[in-house]
Amino acid sequence: MTSIIKNVEGSPNDSEAESLFWDEVVGSEAMLKHGMDALNRRDYATAANLFAGAGGARPGYGPANLLFNRAVRQLVPRWHFAMLNDQARNEAYRKAISAVVRPGDLVLDIGTGAGLLSLLAIEAGAGMVVTCEMEPVIAAIARRTMAVNGVDSRVKVVEAKSTDLRVGVDLPRPADVLVTEIFDCGLLGEGALPSIEHARQELLRPDAAIVPQGARLWGRLVESEDLFAHNHVDTVYDFDMTLFQQFRSMEYFSTYLTGYRHRLLGEAFPLFDFDFRTGKCEQERLIPAPVSADGTCHAIVMWFELDLAGGVTLSNGIEDHGTHWRQAVQTFERPLSCRAGEPLRLLVSHDNDRVLVRPEPLGATAAEESVSGHR
Repeated sequence: MTSIIKNVEGSPNDSEAESLFWDEVVGSEAMLKHGMDALNRRDYATAANLFAGAGGARPGYGPANLLFNRAVRQLVPRWHFAMLNDQARNEAYRKAISAVVRPGDLVLDIGTGAGLLSLLAIEAGAGMVVTCEMEPVIAAIARRTMAVNGVDSRVKVVEAKSTDLRVGVDLPRPADVLVTEIFDCGLLGEGALPSIEHARQELLRPDAAIVPQGARLWGRLVESEDLFAHNHVDTVYDFDMTLFQQFRSMEYFSTYLTGYRHRLLGEAFPLFDFDFRTGKCEQERLIPAPVSADGTCHAIVMWFELDLAGGVTLSNGIEDHGTHWRQAVQTFERPLSCRAGEPLRLLVSHDNDRVLVRPEPLGATAAEESVSGHR
């Protein structure tokens, strides 16, 4: 107690200092209690604020520190660290941003994260960067990161969704360049399409550069009982467990294909091409997926190839080792029989948020497109 009392500045006497100390202790205990209540109801933002008020944001390994870290871990996914240390990603974006940003440009960065892309834009000569981040905890650290790097006067971190930004309020004028990296393993899952569309319509100059300027989504047929078992169940021992099938994922999930025993049944084929500069992209396609080996198709593996700028590309494909992104894998409802030389006809669609692949249904009317001549 003595050491803490000595740290109370301006204490006129021991009794007042001791009173302040006990107020602090009681206040911390109350914050910890309310923080635990918030944590248990999964209100992680409130929990983090309460634990921080109890001293949890300061260095240490006390109960408040551990609980604060536990709450923050729910708000800031671990993949941020792998992403920041993904040298291939960082170098590709650095080259593309350097090729596009001109001295004095106003740059809009959607999805601040730690703020690396904003820093790269400043490095490339941007006069000002406006960047937005939805998570308050991350936005606060990003602001401090800009100050630590001496660019806080040129980088404005807005705690908001990009679709809530307004020219004349958050941006002084329409931006000259848009930079963003809000792509999940299957390209669309982090709201990239609606965010870029809104920015193009409301926040950018008509001739603004966009990094990336486009992307292609690829697919490949896979035979893998292990992958199928990752998203399917029928019997265990002799017990019927098929009712649990209603919880299987109809859409893709994130994983490394190399983590499962598998066999590729055909060559890669394009699913969709996205032009972020115009917003052009089909919503649905009927595709004859190439098959080069007899077998049973359990799943399709998907990955993207970003066209950043100036010939710089970035991919999370099967053979792109070291990328922090995983691949997107969608298992089919039932295994599909395949014969070499006989394409498997698939209906591929997206709703601007997720891609769905399924065997051609009866009466499908989507335009069929050849996939010959691709990679």
